[in-house]
Amino acid sequence: MLRLLKRFAILSLFAVLVLFVPSSVFASHSWGSYHWARMSNPFTLTLGDNVSSGWDQFLATTASDWSISTVLDTVVGAGRAKGNCRPTKGRVEVCNKTYGNNGWLGLAQIWVSGSHITQATTKVNDTYFNTSRYNTPAWRNLVMCQEVGHTLGLDHQDEVFDNANLGTCMDYTSDPSTNQHPNAHDYEQLELIYAHLDAVTTVSQTSAQLARQGIMGNQDAPGDDPSQWGQLVRKNGRLALYEKDLGAGQKLFTFVIFAQ
Repeated sequence: MLRLLKRFAILSLFAVLVLFVPSSVFASHSWGSYHWARMSNPFTLTLGDNVSSGWDQFLATTASDWSISTVLDTVVGAGRAKGNCRPTKGRVEVCNKTYGNNGWLGLAQIWVSGSHITQATTKVNDTYFNTSRYNTPAWRNLVMCQEVGHTLGLDHQDEVFDNANLGTCMDYTSDPSTNQHPNAHDYEQLELIYAHLDAVTTVSQTSAQLARQGIMGNQDAPGDDPSQWGQLVRKNGRLALYEKDLGAGQKLFTFVIFAQ
């Protein structure tokens, strides 16, 4: 009931906004056809908690926000990442660390086999979040929400840095105050992405289970430097997307938010 009430409120607000915002702003913002394979909706995706106590509330908020969707639930579970946030099949591992002055504030890395997501990670860089500029609830909510949103199959709604805020974490901005959570268009896009069902599932599956379904997946964790992320597909201001071909129909995508 609470989910339905929250969703109704968001959709009502969205209907009002549509009257005032050009329709071009609300173009599709999925990234290709990539999605988690599953045989029913809603499905449950685990966000592995490998973050310190200072990040726990923001991970919990993100999980709650995305679970308003009618097609999926994101739940926080015990983290399984090892080393440099090594991924785990069938789930999203979420990590924080002082990754260094390498330029990026947060990133999402998604492994795919064909069009199916098999595993993903989200990293937030405390080298920058420990500074006064970024050590705010608004910045932490925006980056955590956006990077997890990428692991669900969503791209950005808008990448023009100085445009007016759209009221969604999938819109990058210099003022995150009103861009801390998903908006109705994010939920509508998830419904489109997950409108069909699959004959197999990549959610909560082990390597052996995926192999039996004919789905492979590379579990290597790349380094923290852009030179290790493959080819730069696009860069727009402080946002970038990299693609690395792993062979046999497998790819690694890296979505990056760079610090100012």
